[in-house]
Amino acid sequence: MNIKDYDFAGKKAIVRVDFNVPLQDGKITDDTRIKGALPTLKLILEKGGALIIMSHMGKPKGKVKPELSLGQIKDAVAAALGVAEVKFAPDCAKADAEAAALKAGEVLLLENLRYYPEEEGKPVGIDKADPAYEDAKKAMKASQKEFAKKLASYADCWVMDAFGTAHRKHASTAVIADYFDKDNRMLGLLMEKEVKAVDNVLNNINRPFVAIMGGSKVSSKIGIIENLLGKVDKLILCGGMTYTFSKAHGGEIGQSIVELDKLDVALGVEELAKKNGVELVLGTDCTATDGLDFSTLSVKPGAKIITCPSNAVPADLEGVDAGPNSQAAFKAAIKGAKTILWNGPAGVFECDEFTAGSRAIGDAIAEATAEGAFSLIGGGDSVACVNKFGLADKVSYISTGGGALLEAIEGKVLPGVAAVQG
Repeated sequence: MNIKDYDFAGKKAIVRVDFNVPLQDGKITDDTRIKGALPTLKLILEKGGALIIMSHMGKPKGKVKPELSLGQIKDAVAAALGVAEVKFAPDCAKADAEAAALKAGEVLLLENLRYYPEEEGKPVGIDKADPAYEDAKKAMKASQKEFAKKLASYADCWVMDAFGTAHRKHASTAVIADYFDKDNRMLGLLMEKEVKAVDNVLNNINRPFVAIMGGSKVSSKIGIIENLLGKVDKLILCGGMTYTFSKAHGGEIGQSIVELDKLDVALGVEELAKKNGVELVLGTDCTATDGLDFSTLSVKPGAKIITCPSNAVPADLEGVDAGPNSQAAFKAAIKGAKTILWNGPAGVFECDEFTAGSRAIGDAIAEATAEGAFSLIGGGDSVACVNKFGLADKVSYISTGGGALLEAIEGKVLPGVAAVQG
């Protein structure tokens, strides 16, 4: 069912959103995820529906943790929706009375779904190596179905609008679909946009197609990289993984992050790129320092900061950003692109001294977008980059999903999408 065609009048809609927002002293520091869900939530209210909102927050791992209570954000959600009040159910699995009393135009927010281990469907307090684990897993799956059935009982229809959790087969993101027929389950407007954006990048490609993959580890991105090497014209690999590639060719990388057990994987990526005719762009120089304090993401007083080749980093220094030659190469590779995907920064952009590499990529993407390219930015760090550099309105689409986007790019079926589509 398409949400725009559904008649919500007199019905209760339970909507899975991603309100896992960052908090400081109980106050929201970034409301991007709440804003992303507003079109769906407002549409339901405008069409005469009653709204039940469910989400997780943080990783309480099946335990009640007050600091992760969604009750902290109910007033902010009310303000964003433009309603006088958002009612709150302090126990998401015992909200029958609150749901039954809900009238058209009213909003109910359920407490953190992950206070119940049944939401994630994983046994707690038992090691996978324990012989009893498989029995515990089966029992938890049965409990997960009951938990999903309870959530479903509150409403007449279910809307999945949490792309950030669409790669998880959780009670609220997928299992709940079993309790609604195809005419009463649907993707929210945000999910529709996310799915379309991914489809544009992977299946509706205007060439040249350039992908930029950053981050610290080759191992966490290898599936994505291999899938992209069958689709892109150019692939830029940057960030911490630069030094694994440098080391694979015998380079000296000082104290830089490296995966010594993945050197053969790095060489394999280069071979696959060559075989597929993909231009692989790697950093040739870097900014290196001996004074980055990772706990505060700041530079220690008196720290040494130099530019050097990525394969000749002094023994006492670590590479923390792409150097000027690398930046120029990245810009040249992006120029003229018609489809662009960016996931992962070029360095420790959170530290103002080491933003140059990521900024160069962001600026180049903005320029290409202005010239007609479709650009998709995904993953928390990349999104933080474009926001920090003031480029959010200069790219085509910013994805709210980190892991979900990566799994979609890798070619995996997302349970949260498949559950709706049947």
